[in-house]
Amino acid sequence: MTAALPERILVVDDERPIADILRYNLEKEGYEVSLAFNGQEALERFDKDQPSLVILDIMLPRLDGFAVCQKIRERSTVPIIMLTAKEAEDEKVRGLELGADDYVTKPFSPRELLARVRAIFRRAPGEASDASRILTCGDLELDLASYTVRKRGQKVELTVREFELLKHLLLHRGRVFTREELLQQVWGYEYFGDIRTVDVSIRRLREKIEDNPSEPRYVLTRRGVGYLVDAS
Repeated sequence: MTAALPERILVVDDERPIADILRYNLEKEGYEVSLAFNGQEALERFDKDQPSLVILDIMLPRLDGFAVCQKIRERSTVPIIMLTAKEAEDEKVRGLELGADDYVTKPFSPRELLARVRAIFRRAPGEASDASRILTCGDLELDLASYTVRKRGQKVELTVREFELLKHLLLHRGRVFTREELLQQVWGYEYFGDIRTVDVSIRRLREKIEDNPSEPRYVLTRRGVGYLVDAS
């Protein structure tokens, strides 16, 4: 049997010592790593290497991380972890709104970042049986095997995190999940971030799957509690 190829990660940071430390720790874990030191180089490396994950600093020369994230999202749903300043809460929210899957605040420990990377690459075992790889909800159809979503037969481009969030809610229809529960169960690790991460991700998901995001039919809110997909 042919061994699986290692996951390929693109690290983008203009501080070379940080980039080198990240590469060292990621390669120790068996990942294949390439580096870029400015926004323009990041896009060139992305197109050339086709990475499975991007770790993206915000403060970059030539093109900042927000612009890079936006341009990557125009062509790919590859997971993106953004590196943000410790006190810049608005940076975190803006990155998530542009389509980032997660963020880590500087300074951070390599152990914390590796936990985030493993969580993104880890695919939770399907809770549906192998014979039931398709989940349906109204006009939506989720193919658990191919990680694709269709609405009225048309493909909907979701990020991996958005797909996992929708899948989790669909597999537990009728149950209301708090933001903290979703962070733990969908993001997949002990999360020390802002629960607004969930709100932003839900908003982006609704913009993609709902006919009218302000009056959602699929992903509903229980005020003061959390989110659910109705069982009816």
